[in-house]
Amino acid sequence: MARDRSPRSSGTSRTPSRRRLLRLAGGGLALAALTAGTVGCDEGAVDVEDPGGAGGEQPKDDGEKPGDGGATGGDGKAPKPLWTKTTSAETYGDNDELVVAGGVVIASGSPLAALDTATGRQKWSLPGGTVPGAPLLLGKDTLYLADGRFDGTVTGYDPASGKESWRSRLGKDYRQPQPIAVDEKQVYVIAEILEDDGSSKTNVIAALDGTTGRTAWKEQRDLGTAQNGIHAAVRGRHLVYTDFKKNLTVRDTATGGQVWTRKTTETNYGFFAVHEDLVIVPQGKKLQAFDLSDGREKWSLEASEFALFKEPAVVEDVLYIADSTRTLRAVDPRTGKLLWQSEALAEAGLQVPRQYVKAGGTLYGATDLDEKGGVIALDAKTGDVRWTFNDGSGDHHAWLVATDGERVFALHGSKLHALPV
Repeated sequence: MARDRSPRSSGTSRTPSRRRLLRLAGGGLALAALTAGTVGCDEGAVDVEDPGGAGGEQPKDDGEKPGDGGATGGDGKAPKPLWTKTTSAETYGDNDELVVAGGVVIASGSPLAALDTATGRQKWSLPGGTVPGAPLLLGKDTLYLADGRFDGTVTGYDPASGKESWRSRLGKDYRQPQPIAVDEKQVYVIAEILEDDGSSKTNVIAALDGTTGRTAWKEQRDLGTAQNGIHAAVRGRHLVYTDFKKNLTVRDTATGGQVWTRKTTETNYGFFAVHEDLVIVPQGKKLQAFDLSDGREKWSLEASEFALFKEPAVVEDVLYIADSTRTLRAVDPRTGKLLWQSEALAEAGLQVPRQYVKAGGTLYGATDLDEKGGVIALDAKTGDVRWTFNDGSGDHHAWLVATDGERVFALHGSKLHALPV
C-alpha cells in the first residue's frame, strides 16, 4: 500500500504544502478549470495513437544501464537503476498515483502510460490521461479510473493491455464520480450532487456493481463532508474512509448505511491503515485503533513528547509508522504491541518516509522532500538503514514507490527508476 507533504518529513509544523493542498482539491480544481473553459494541453504530453494497444511514442530512455551491485549496491551504496525513463507523470503526491499490475508500472499522468516492468518500454497508453486528484484504483485485476472527459463515467481497464473492460455511469444528476475503493463485488465512488443551477453543495457515496456497472446503492453524505481529500479502504462488510474535513466514517458495503462516524483531531490529512477488523488512525501524538464494526477503541500508542505521528502502513501484517522526531516503529497491528523501534533515520539525518513497500527482507520507504531523502532501504527486522537512493534532481515532487516483488519502482516528478531488490 501510497505520494508529498513537506511538513510531514521531520518537523512538527502542521501547515500543508501548496502541492498537498492542490492534491486534496484536485477534483474540484479540475472541474473549476473545465467550467471556466481554461483547460489546456500539457505541452510536455505525448500525443499517442493506438490508445488501446502497444503503439504510441515511447517514454524517453535516460540512458541508465543495469546495475551490477545487487540489491545493496555494495558497501551500503544504493544499487544502480535497472532502467530510468522520463514519463508523462503528473502527480500530486498521493500513494495511489503509482501502481504495478499485469507486468506493467503506471504513473498518474496525461497520457496515462503503462511501462513494461522489466524493460521500461511502453506497453500501452490512454491519451485522455487521468483526472487530477483521482486515484489509480486497482482491484479484481482491473484498473479503475475517473473518466478524463468529465462526463460522469467510471471506467475499468485491463492493466496488462490497456483494453477497456468495464464502464459505469452514475447518472445525469451527479458529476465527477471518482472511484475510492473496490472489493470483489463492487466499486465505490463519491460524486457531487448537481443543483438546478449547475452548482453543487452536497455529495453522494455509491456502490457500483463490479460486473454490470449498475448502481447497487447510493447515499447522500452529511452536510459538511467533503468530496476532496478522500482516502478509503474496504474490509468485508465495512467501507471506511476519511476526507479533508477530518471525518472518519464506516459504512455497510451491502446497504450503504452508515455504521458509525467520528470527527478526528489530527489525521495527517486523512491517511490511515486497516488490518483485519481494525482501522488505525494517527492523531497527532496518539495512534488509535478502532473496531470497524462499532468504532470502539481497541488499542492506542503514544509518541514521545513533542513528537507527531506520520502516515501509517500495514505491510505483510506489520504496522510501520514514523514520527516527527524521525523515530520509526514496527507495531503488531492487532494489539498495538511494539515490535521494534529505531532511531536510525535520525542518526543518518534522513527524512521520514511517508510511504512503505516491502520486498524480501527489505522495507523501502519513500520520502517527501528531495534533499536527504528519496527511497530509503531499511532492514525490515530492525529498522537499520541499508542505503538511500536519490536521483539528485532537486525536483520538489514527493517520491513514490511501488514493487512487483522483483523490482522497486521509484517515481520522482517525471523520472521513473526501476531498482533491483
